[in-house]
Order: sequence, then structure tokens, then C-alpha cells
Amino acid sequence: MRRGLEQLSFDNTYARLPEAFYAKLNPTPFGSPPYLIHANRTAAELIDLDPEQLTRPEFVGVFGGSLLVPGMEPLAMLYAGHQFGVYVPQLGDGRAILLGEAVNDRDEKWDLHLKGAGMTPFSRDGDGRAVLRSTIREYLCSEAMHELGIPTTRALCLVGSDEKVYREQVETGAMLLRMAPTHVRFGTFEVFYYRKQYDALKILADYVIDQHFRDLKDATDKYARFFAEVVERTARLIARWQAAGWAHGVMNTDNMSILGLTLDYGPFGFMDDYDAGFICNHSDHNGRYAFNQQPYIGLWNLSCLAQALLPLTDREALKAGLDRYTPLFEAEYLRLMRAKFGLSDARPEDDELIRDFLGLLQESHADYTIVFRELGEFFTLTPPSRLKGEGEKDRLREHFLNRERFDEWAARYRDRLRGEQSRDDERRARMERVNPRYVLRNYLAQQAIDKAQQGDFSEIDRLFTLLQDPFTDRPGMEPYAAAPPNWGKHLSVSCSS
Repeated sequence: MRRGLEQLSFDNTYARLPEAFYAKLNPTPFGSPPYLIHANRTAAELIDLDPEQLTRPEFVGVFGGSLLVPGMEPLAMLYAGHQFGVYVPQLGDGRAILLGEAVNDRDEKWDLHLKGAGMTPFSRDGDGRAVLRSTIREYLCSEAMHELGIPTTRALCLVGSDEKVYREQVETGAMLLRMAPTHVRFGTFEVFYYRKQYDALKILADYVIDQHFRDLKDATDKYARFFAEVVERTARLIARWQAAGWAHGVMNTDNMSILGLTLDYGPFGFMDDYDAGFICNHSDHNGRYAFNQQPYIGLWNLSCLAQALLPLTDREALKAGLDRYTPLFEAEYLRLMRAKFGLSDARPEDDELIRDFLGLLQESHADYTIVFRELGEFFTLTPPSRLKGEGEKDRLREHFLNRERFDEWAARYRDRLRGEQSRDDERRARMERVNPRYVLRNYLAQQAIDKAQQGDFSEIDRLFTLLQDPFTDRPGMEPYAAAPPNWGKHLSVSCSS
């Protein structure tokens, strides 16, 4: 059923929790008229919103903070968190407001979370606003991640204004409507644990289980099993980040979704030249959240959540759940990487084969996305000499500085493929379904931002459309699949990005 804005169905379960969980307040409209920059028809369908509604002035009013529709009960959520390893006792929605929880005809619930909606009691020294730059990055990347099969929040729309916002420089403000089944974080549990408000902690755990882990609702050990499932979801999420060559940048516990979703896009980055120690956040001076640290930080963050759940369940049960993380992560990562290499069977030597290839990428500063896409063109039946003869170029080989080492690895890879009787055409088709041609490189996002700051939103639309099908070659879009220019390889992104 397609609905108008005024007919959206709401079931605001979070607003019925005790007042200690939030602060009720309305968004603060911009001081200048808002305007629609882009809207996501696919996301609109998740809440049964008629796509025709996206062109109404009222749509901009609702998601520009000046109008509410019947059923909305706006509030800012309370949470705490460990930021760069240090516990911060109160954070909360400092620039975002949960407008309400929309329910579709399939009984699926979606938080409508408006970022940049103005100051809240949790803003601390902030102004409660988001800037055009950061909202464009999140809008594009959350949808790109979804299309890559990585669990994530979604984005309904991007609303701009001419209101001035001060960050490292003067910028214009914008609002982003973010969607997820819930925005509860690890830090939501931490705030009540460290305040010793164990009754509230239990209410929160029961609420999350009742809403999102219903099969555990009547279990006698439901809190331990709930934690074990969060461990599994988090392990699988981070394995997907690693396989995609994507770094979050700020894996604080307040940025970790209890549902295992990618949450809070700030200084993220897809890798260009492969670097296991890639740091995408210029504020991360010690590399705590470097690409190769993400699996460990996932475990560290889960240990913080386990600590917060101690009043509800047995320590040993929580430890048993935590002990599952590394085997789960490693198994999922290896499964994903086998798919990227086109391997159908699981064999003991695969881990070494994959690690050696990544070592070659590191040594050669080769482009992660491009090389894996071209790996699909690797032949098992054609002798290597033919690829390098008759005027043909072995494009894959040319990415590597040490060609002799690559040839040695390629011989092992060829033997591995032949050992499972791999058929080149079938394998290539499989690999092209998991190795994208297009990703949201930071320089592509920056080009869209630069144009948008001049009032031209065409590049946002072009990238959005391209990233909705990242695995298919598009005629005329070759520049978007190419390695970035030198200026675009090491762009500085910060928490305000």
C-alpha cells in the first residue's frame, strides 16, 4: 500500500520507554528556506511512502525540520560510549532527532532519524547541525554499502539550506533522514551500566530483545544468547568491511549498532592503493581505527558491551559469547575472500594464498578494487605466455612491481583453480557479482561535494544511480572505475566529514 506523508503509520515504541532514555523535543528548522537536494525512491518504499510524495513541498518541510506529520513523537536518544578507548559518560543524539518509528504493511519498523536537526540536551558544545559535505558523504555511502551487501543504515533524503554552519571553515547546513530498524548502540547499554541504573539496563535489554530478537524472548538465558547474537552480527559485519576494503574511521562504542549495521558515517574510506594500515581519519593520530585494526576493535567494543551486560547474566556465559567472535570473523572473512578469488571449494591452503596476494598488493601499492575486478579475467586454460604474447597485455600482471613474485603466486592460483576444475567463464561471472566495478572513492564524493557547494547537484544523482548497481559495467562511465588521480588518493577526512 502506498501512503501519503500524512498517512504514514507509526508505532513509537522507544517513546514509551521511561523518560530516562531520551529527551523529547522537536527539530529546529533552518533559518533559511530548506530545499530538496536528493531523495531515495527505494528507501521511500521501505515505509510504504508513495514516491510521488517526494516532490511535495510538505516533504521538504517534514525532513527539513519545520513540519511534523500525525503520529510522530520526536526525541533525542541518550547513550554514552568509549571514544578512542576512553569512556565518555554522556553523549546522546547531539545533532539528530528520532522523529518516529514508521511501520510498513509487512510489519517492518523503521526509525526516521533526522541528522542535523538542531541542538538537543546532548549537544554539549555543538551547534546541532550537520554540513552539506558530511550529509552528501553519508547519503551516498550508506546506499553504496547496501548495494554491496553490507548491513547498513539507509538514507531517505538529503535536504539543504543556505544557513551558515561553522566547522573548520564556514559551510552550509543540511539535514539527512537516516533509517534503520533501531538506532540503539552499544553505548546505550553502557550509559545505564556505568550509572548503576540496572533496572533501566534490564528494561533496555528486554525492549531490544522484544523488538529485534523475538525468538529469544522466552529463553531462560535470553541475555547471554542476545549477546552471542550481537557478537555474531558484529563479526560478520566487520568481515564484510574488510573484504570490501572499507574503513569506518571512528569505531567508538557509541557508533556500534546493536543490530550489526554500519552506523555513523564520518571519516570513512574505501581503499585506493592497498595498505593494510590505511587510516582514513586524519584525527586518528595513533591509528587506533586503521583498516587492519578493525577486527580487533570489534572484539574490544564487544568486550565493553559484555561488561555493560554483567548485571543481567553470568560472566562465563558472556565470555563464551565473546570467545566466538574471532572464529566467526575469520570464517566469514575467508568465505568472502574465497568468493572474491572465485574459489568454490574450501581448502586449507586458501588462507596463505589470499594473504600472499594481499602482500603483493601492499608491496606494489596496487588498487584494491581494480585488481580484484581484473582478477576475474585470470585464465586457467590459456598458458600465461599467450597472455603476454601476440601483442596482448596481461593487465593483471602489470599492477605488480615484482613480476617474478606475481608469476609464482599466479602459478599457485592457477593450480588451485584447476584443482577444483574451475571453468573460466563461469568463475568470471561469479567474481563479477562480488567484486564491484564502482565504489564510492573519497575523491568521487569530493567532486560531488564541490559541485553541490556551487548549487549543482547533478553529480550526486549520477553517483547515486551508478552505485545502485556497482557490479555492472556502464558504457561511458569508465572514469568512475579508474584509479583516482594523485590529488584524490590521500584526501584528508575528519569526524566532521
